Amino acid sequence: MTVLIAPFVTAARFQRPGREDRLADPAIAGAQVARTGIGLGATAWLFYAYSLRQGAEDVINDKITEMLIAAAVLMVVGPLVVGAFVAAARPSLRSVYRRRLPGPLTAFGVLLVAAALLAFAFRRDLHDRLFGGAGGAGLLLTLLISLTGLFLVPFVLTSSVLCVHHAFRTAGIHEVLPPLLSPVVVVAMSVLQAIDGPPVNAPHSVWFLFLAGAPLSVTGLSVWELRRLRTHHGITLRTALGR
Repeated sequence: MTVLIAPFVTAARFQRPGREDRLADPAIAGAQVARTGIGLGATAWLFYAYSLRQGAEDVINDKITEMLIAAAVLMVVGPLVVGAFVAAARPSLRSVYRRRLPGPLTAFGVLLVAAALLAFAFRRDLHDRLFGGAGGAGLLLTLLISLTGLFLVPFVLTSSVLCVHHAFRTAGIHEVLPPLLSPVVVVAMSVLQAIDGPPVNAPHSVWFLFLAGAPLSVTGLSVWELRRLRTHHGITLRTALGR
């Protein structure tokens, strides 16, 4: 589920970067849609073709824990990549990029909040510890939190796809950032997925191809995006940094 674990952002608000003069290339947009669709299809096929290794509840709990860990990793990796880009730019451009940071930083913040709320909603031990002595009121609060968690699940799944597709709105800072950030994010998610192990009883060869497919395909697409930006629009990392 590497493709689904990437970021959690509000679907409507974060669907497009806020910079009005941002370059819009239909070919790049189409390739991103295809990448996201293929990733979703591969994940759906994996769960359809093979049985779960654990019960459905255990798999859900494992994936929620994995989402929280992934959110923490992305909260470190993402800002580091963006910060390194801004710091490497010439001073005249650095101030411009700093003014464009609120959108991506808000997306990173929503990622952490959404993951934390989802994890808390499904942690029964935390509910008992916090509300166990509150009697009927505590039971009602636990029920409300659990219902909130059920609503968060489709929100997280839908918005995570959008976040993968738009790479935390980093195109709002500069067009070269999404293809630079996407491979780093997907590699980090693939490492987490490899450590956690497969959620289904798939052969090792299939699981390896599934794990390797995400970072290889995303990296290949990112290289193509950077090349297209250079050849069709004259945009390169060097010009983005003012070097």
